[in-house]
This record gives sequence, C-alpha cells and structure tokens, in this order.
Amino acid sequence: MHDQQRRNSLIRVSRTAGLIVAAGFALAVVGSSPAVAVAPPLSEPRIVKHFDLAAGQTPENIALEPDGSADLTFIGNRQIAHVTLDGEVHILATLPAPATQATPIVGYPAVAGIVRVPSGTLYFTYSTGTSDLTGIWRLKPGGTPERIVALPTEALLNGLALDERHHVLYATDSAVGVVRRVPLNGEAPTVWATGSELERTNFIGANGLKIHHGAVWVSNLDKGTLLRVPIRDDGSAGPIEVRTEDLVGIDDFTFVGHTDDIIAAVNFQQEVVYVTPDGAHTTVLAREDGVSNPTAVALCGDTVYVTSAAFTTMHDPNLLLARLRR
Repeated sequence: MHDQQRRNSLIRVSRTAGLIVAAGFALAVVGSSPAVAVAPPLSEPRIVKHFDLAAGQTPENIALEPDGSADLTFIGNRQIAHVTLDGEVHILATLPAPATQATPIVGYPAVAGIVRVPSGTLYFTYSTGTSDLTGIWRLKPGGTPERIVALPTEALLNGLALDERHHVLYATDSAVGVVRRVPLNGEAPTVWATGSELERTNFIGANGLKIHHGAVWVSNLDKGTLLRVPIRDDGSAGPIEVRTEDLVGIDDFTFVGHTDDIIAAVNFQQEVVYVTPDGAHTTVLAREDGVSNPTAVALCGDTVYVTSAAFTTMHDPNLLLARLRR
C-alpha cells in the first residue's frame, strides 16, 4: 500500500510541476527570442530499454561504467539499477523506506544524483525528510548500501558530482537552494554556495550539477538557467555566473569532452538541447525521438545517453542512446 501511495504521490507532484514549469516557460519566452546554437546533430536515436512506470522505474540520474553500461537511480521506487547495452536490468540495491513520508517538496523518498568512482563504488543522494536516512549513500561492488554522511532533513538533495583531486562531493539542494560540499575524509559537510540564482521560485531550484574546468556548474529548473560557480584556490565558492537562460525546466546536463559545450535535458519541454559557450542553444532530440520528460544526459565517446522518467507524459520511461557527430 505504501509503495502505491508513493507512486501516486510522485505522479501528482510531477503533474503539478509540469503545469508550473509550462506556465513559467510561457512567461519566459514572451517578447524574447532565445539565441540558437549551431550544434552538431544527434543521429540514430534508439531506445535501449523501456522501463516499467507502474513499478516506479522512473530514472532520475545516470553514471556510466567503463564498458558503456549504465547505473541509474530510480526515484519512484528507491532503487539503484544497472542497465546493460543489451537492455538487461539488474537491481543493485533498494534503499530502506522511511517511517513517514516527509521529503521536502515532493513528499516521497527520493534517490537522485549518482556518481561512480574508478573502484566501481557508487555514491548517491537520498532524501526522506527524516534524520535517519537523508544524506549521501555509498554502494561498493557486491555490497549493501550504507549512509556515509547525514544531511539536514529540510534538504531535497539532487545533482551530485565528485571532485577527485580534493576528494570532495558537491550536491545540489533543490529545496533550500544551495550547493552542499561533502568531504569524504570524515570532515563535516558545509553549505558551499548560496544565492538567489540557486533558489527555487515554484518547484525545483538548483538541480543538475557537474564539475568542469575549475568550477561547479549548476542548472536551475525553475529559472531555466545554467550557472557557473568558480572554485577558488582556498576551496571556497566564487561569485555565481549565469551562463545561459531561457531553458525553464532544465534538469541534468553533461559537457562535450573538454569543451564548454553542453548537452542538457529540458524535462517538461520534452527536449534535449545543445548549448554553446555563448549561451545559445538548439533542440537536438525531442518527443518524436523517444524523449519523455528527460532527466539526465551522459556522454561516452560519441554516444549520448538520455534517461526519461515520463513524470507528466505518463508514457514510456526509458534509456535512449544517440550518436553525436563532431
């Protein structure tokens, strides 16, 4: 019964979010003409795996394995899953359910951002609104999930990235509207970056997160922005820079190699966009390609991975692959 209530809650919140974001998008584009990027096309889109929406298989984030297979977080059922290139799904872990449904904003327990380190260990965020479960979790190969860092109950943890050089994780908090810094040496986690640019207006603020060229990059779903926060020499956050706008509904994103070009999932607009360093952007995948509320993007060589959660479409959560021409 609790699982069904959680899925119903997920659907209700997601539908509400879709209406909010759609309204925000309409307001954002009136009277403006967003710049259009000249982007290399994505070709040969194909769906590797169609997931089971009724079972809560709604993929939120993605980490890639060396062989090209993918590790996903299923936000709808508290699971970590491994998906092969042949579309086989193996559930690696199911996180414990909280005693009460108290997660900020969404109401249901939410496993979201995920990263993989070379040893094969996975780190991921889990938010429940309860002090015994909310925080950063770890799953070693063949092991069981364990919480390694507790974080405040008011947090809705979302994007996650690892700074390998400093052995630090950064996580977005979509409820509070901050970036949290989590050392992996046992030091206490801290609020690393704050500002109105990270805050939410209606639903979700700071969302996707990546570390690139000496900075933490963050998307803000409500405000439709991509932000760059420099990492100073002393490890503190520099001033927040807005790098692109007019992408209300933006979720996770990835960089194209060592460039500042970005491929981003625009969730409630059913699009994947290519963003150039000047902030211009153009659609490279859309609903007709199989995109259904895209949540995350990853890149391995010339292969682009896109997860779709079908939050508002209620149709075909999936893992899609496409080819990037450079």
